[in-house]
Amino acid sequence: MVPPIPPVQDVPAAGGAAFEASRPVPGAVAPEPGVSRVLGVAAPETPPPLAPGVPGAPVLDGVPPALGSPVPGGAASEAPPVGSGVPGGSVFDGDPPAPGSPVPGGAAPKAPPLAPGVPGAPVFGGVPSASGAPVSGGAASEAPPLTPGALDAPAFVAPEAAPGSPVPPPEASADPWRRYDPWAAAPLGTGPLQQTGGAVLSVEQRRRRRRRGLVGGALLLALVSGVVGGGVGVHLERNGGVGAVELPQAPAEPGGRAADSVAGIAARALPSVVTLHVSGSEEAGTGTGFVLDTRGHILTNSHVVEPAGSGGEISVVFNGGQTAEAEVVGKDSGYDLAVVRVTGVRGLRPLPLGNSDNVRVGDPVVAIGAPFDLEGTVTSGIISAKERPITAGGESGDASDVSYVDALQTDAPINPGNSGGPLLDTRGQVIGINSAIRSAADGTDSDGGQSGSIGLGFAIPVNQGKRVAEELINTGRATHPVIGVTLDMDYPGDGARVGTDDSGGSAPVTAGGPGDRAGIRPGDVITAVDGRRVHSGEELIVKTRAHRPGDRLELTVERDGKERTLSLVLGSSDSG
Repeated sequence: MVPPIPPVQDVPAAGGAAFEASRPVPGAVAPEPGVSRVLGVAAPETPPPLAPGVPGAPVLDGVPPALGSPVPGGAASEAPPVGSGVPGGSVFDGDPPAPGSPVPGGAAPKAPPLAPGVPGAPVFGGVPSASGAPVSGGAASEAPPLTPGALDAPAFVAPEAAPGSPVPPPEASADPWRRYDPWAAAPLGTGPLQQTGGAVLSVEQRRRRRRRGLVGGALLLALVSGVVGGGVGVHLERNGGVGAVELPQAPAEPGGRAADSVAGIAARALPSVVTLHVSGSEEAGTGTGFVLDTRGHILTNSHVVEPAGSGGEISVVFNGGQTAEAEVVGKDSGYDLAVVRVTGVRGLRPLPLGNSDNVRVGDPVVAIGAPFDLEGTVTSGIISAKERPITAGGESGDASDVSYVDALQTDAPINPGNSGGPLLDTRGQVIGINSAIRSAADGTDSDGGQSGSIGLGFAIPVNQGKRVAEELINTGRATHPVIGVTLDMDYPGDGARVGTDDSGGSAPVTAGGPGDRAGIRPGDVITAVDGRRVHSGEELIVKTRAHRPGDRLELTVERDGKERTLSLVLGSSDSG
């Protein structure tokens, strides 16, 4: 198979010089007919005679192959011997081969016959066969004689191609001299030259390949990391970590707290607070109390000790765990207060008593008790209101156990078991005795039930508790301040109405009593005490019991549509 041979134009120059022509460059402008460009000099229309001794020496484009090398494109043809002064000798463009060296291809090429009248001009017969087609006859064909004017064809010198630029494919031409170059390389198309035979990747393809490699590497690294991390995690989980666990912790601090803090108040008060376990023939209960003096007197609620009756037992448990038996000194259900006493106990620490008249709404308070038998429980809150008229009890049915309290209201959590416990101010002084709560389900009732706190707790003011406790300790009985009138508890209007003559029972106004001496008449409506409005008979009783017997009150009375003010000195009655 003979590859296509690019055309080379060899034109003998006048005087023996060789004209060099290369393959035409696409887009190049051909010179006008009849003009040849040789070294920048216009060629004559008729070529001059050849120089003696160098007739028609063929000139090749580029560096000639070494002598004896095969001619590209087919079998080697015979070439005339090289020698100086030999007519028809081959002259190469560039350095000639050494005398006697073989022509590339291994065989001496055979010189084509000279055209008649043109000494030394090589003539090739016809157009080279297409790529891969055998040459006719297997060798170079004889060139026909030149016709007149055949040498008038213009010669072109093509500009040198840029290094690395693709070699254009051979173009068909009517001129057979432009289609043959036995030493030209076979056209490789428009692609770049290859060293390995594979296609050269473009810059973008190389970038994509690198990116794919990076992504694949990252995925592989993530997979390996996940496997390793999972294995380490499983190992740590099964073996409890890599070592012993030691959690961070704050260093120890001094145990003291500010005296007015909840912790400081509780630290001082807890040794004086006790839990009472009361049991009787029919029922039992738990409550709270606090130490009044070193003689063993303890103040609590009347309803706490009620289950003991006349033959029950009362067990007192102190904050340190000591236990002692107690007995009732005195109690008053109207005030809901009772005093018990323990004997044989040393180191008692009484709680200091404050003054409930100094309390203001919003003052912080602390409550201590045993809610649901959880002794030593401390809660805190504020004073929500003062002088709340509260009635509690009434389970007996004859109203003998109803208590009337002008109470302090607090939002400190108070629950069943807190009854009888202290309500303390920021100085750690007792300002109230926790007595009742209002539950969402049952309304107002004593702490003997099992209702929980909803933030509405009530305490007996300590001023009232102090007076009653002193009376109970000293006499075993408490006195109640009285007005000396009977109230109509069914009156639907605003205020407390005194009963009428036809209401039945006892007289509406006790003859010679405090009310009679102040000028109160049956049917009068008392609307205020010391300038503070009262809206019912219960409120009038609460306001009255907030005072001591012998205290003077200013009553606002409405009679026959007119209001008048009456001055009254409270009387006294003993509790049973």
